[in-house]
Amino acid sequence: MSIGANIEKIKAEIGDGVVLVAVSKYSPDSDVQEAYDAGHRDFGENKAQELAARKEKFPKDVRWHFIGHMQTNKVKYIASFVYLIHSVDSMKLLVEINRQAAKHQRIIPCLLQVHIAQEETKFGLDENELTELLTDPVLKELKNIKVNGLMGMATNTAEVTLVEKEFGKLKTLYTRVQSMQNLPANVEPEILSMGMSADYKVALGTGSNMVRIGSAVFSH
Repeated sequence: MSIGANIEKIKAEIGDGVVLVAVSKYSPDSDVQEAYDAGHRDFGENKAQELAARKEKFPKDVRWHFIGHMQTNKVKYIASFVYLIHSVDSMKLLVEINRQAAKHQRIIPCLLQVHIAQEETKFGLDENELTELLTDPVLKELKNIKVNGLMGMATNTAEVTLVEKEFGKLKTLYTRVQSMQNLPANVEPEILSMGMSADYKVALGTGSNMVRIGSAVFSH
């Protein structure tokens, strides 16, 4: 199947209320162009400098998502244009994103990454750290960021019940955040980003409204 047909198939599966981020990080520019020509606009990259370089090759209406582990010293490369940073896991990083966004007179939307997997190699806040960050007085002073929701990655396993449990935990946390009293004005939780090529169908069943899919989009 063509890349365009892959996108059409996945969009039909996920439905209108879910955003498909096509993970382009391993794909050549020609494949990204093919997806763009098929009408797709949301693309995900995991390295800041590579994202900045790729952005120069495509039209301005592309919505570039940063989905990798974000280091504070790399924010400057993408601050002028990034559409959404999926992987914020500390107040220190939020403060730096805010600082770089202010330089470009823009507000950068962010998702807070929560650690839900059994693998220690994955990044993210635990439940207590998430609550601490959302209730930290520093947060409301950050006028150039917006916390738009949560992101998480499940354990890389074929054990569907474990993946369901992990995504279910994140959905519960997301619902809890939505119901928190006195959230700062720059926190508007409306995105729950979970699910990749191997587990997006499980994620959809657990309430995800944004999926990050690479191989299932770009396989020929």
